[in-house]
Amino acid sequence: MVRITAEPSRHRVGVWRELRKAGALSLGQGVWAVPDLPAFAAGVERAAVLVGRADGEATVLEAAGRGPADAARLESLFNAARQADWAEFVADCGKFEAEVAKEIRIEKFTLAELEEEEQSLERLRRWHRDLTVRDVFGTPEGSHASARLKECVAVCEDYAERVFRALHETVGDER
Repeated sequence: MVRITAEPSRHRVGVWRELRKAGALSLGQGVWAVPDLPAFAAGVERAAVLVGRADGEATVLEAAGRGPADAARLESLFNAARQADWAEFVADCGKFEAEVAKEIRIEKFTLAELEEEEQSLERLRRWHRDLTVRDVFGTPEGSHASARLKECVAVCEDYAERVFRALHETVGDER
């Protein structure tokens, strides 16, 4: 439970971002939930530190539903949040593939462009790793996202081969 002053808003926004990044689920005004697992502890702690810096109050509780229906409802809400995360990730995989396809279409086979695409792929890998840790109930979308990441890796490897082939052809032409 988080209580923080309305102004300046940057404190509320910072706490909100940290909790979202940690995979927390907003249950209402200032009330957040995460499964009681080590993967979430650091994010909750970082949020609590931010609340403290803003002279707010953070109360961290262990809670359980009053019955199986409550636990099922929380799991369902948590899975819905992860499904939305995975959908965003898959959409970004599509953007990555479109970007590489554009570079191939215009024959932009430079080391600088390859490095940029490799950095984008690494960002996708980190994001996938973070989402996998937070997807503790194993939504089906996680498997689909893993397959999409593998496709992105293959696209990047193909692009790298094209870049190196073009560079070697250029060097051969200069001889």
